[in-house]
Amino acid sequence: MTQESLTLLLRSVNLASFAMHHQEVADQAEREGWNLTPYLRHLVELELEARRLRKTERLLKNSRLPATKILATLDMSRFPSNVRRQLPTLLEGHFLERSENILVFGLPGRGKTHLVSAIGHELVLKGHAVFFTPAYRLVQSLLSAKRDLELAKEMRRLDRFEAVIIDDIGYVQQQQEEMEVLFTFLAERYERKSVLITSNLVFSQWDRIFKDPMTTAAAIDRLVHHCTILELTGSSFRTDKAPKQNPEQKLPQEEQ
Repeated sequence: MTQESLTLLLRSVNLASFAMHHQEVADQAEREGWNLTPYLRHLVELELEARRLRKTERLLKNSRLPATKILATLDMSRFPSNVRRQLPTLLEGHFLERSENILVFGLPGRGKTHLVSAIGHELVLKGHAVFFTPAYRLVQSLLSAKRDLELAKEMRRLDRFEAVIIDDIGYVQQQQEEMEVLFTFLAERYERKSVLITSNLVFSQWDRIFKDPMTTAAAIDRLVHHCTILELTGSSFRTDKAPKQNPEQKLPQEEQ
C-alpha cells in the first residue's frame, strides 16, 4: 500500500491525526526501537488530543462567551473572601452533574459578568457545553420563537447546553410577554440543567422583573432550590480604573 493510499484510508475513517503524523511517528519508532504497542499508543494520544482541541474550539465558538473575560484576567483580590474560597470548587464543574445553579448578585461594576464568564470558559475547557447570553437577548429570542410558533424548538436548542449563563437579568424589560417566556425557560431547566445568572437586583426586587408576586416567588423558589449564591461587594471595577481627573485641569475655552 502506498503512503498516499494509507493516508486516504485513515482520513476516510476520521483519523485525521493518524493520517497527518503516522509517517513521522513511524520514523521516530524506527530510530528509537519502539515495538508496535508504543507506536500505536503515541498515534492514539495524538488523535485524542487533536479531537479534544477541535471539540474545545467548537464549544467555545458556540458558547458566545466574551473572549477576554477569562480566569487569567480576573482580579480575584477584588472579591470577598467567601467568593474566592468557593470559586475553585465551582470551576471543577461538578455542580453541572447535579443540575445546580449559580446566582451572582452585586451592584454594577463589581465583576459579575467577568466572574460567570471565567467560570464558563473553564467549563468549556473541561468539555462542557456552555451558552452565554445577555438576559434581554435571551428574552428576545424566546419571544420571537413564540410568535413563530417555534418556542418548543428554541427550548430544545438551548437544552443542548449544560449551562446557560444569563447576564444582567435585572435589566429585562418588564412586559407581560417577556416575563412569561423567561419564567417558562427557567421552569423548563429546573432540576434538569444549570443556569448561571447575574443580577444587580436582590430577590426582594425581582417583582420588577416578573411583575406578578406569585410568578416571582415561583421563579426564585426554582432557582434557589439547588444553587450557590455569590454576593459581590466593594467598589466598582470600572470606577476604580477610570482616570482620575486633575482638579487643576481646566476644559479648553471656546475660541472667541
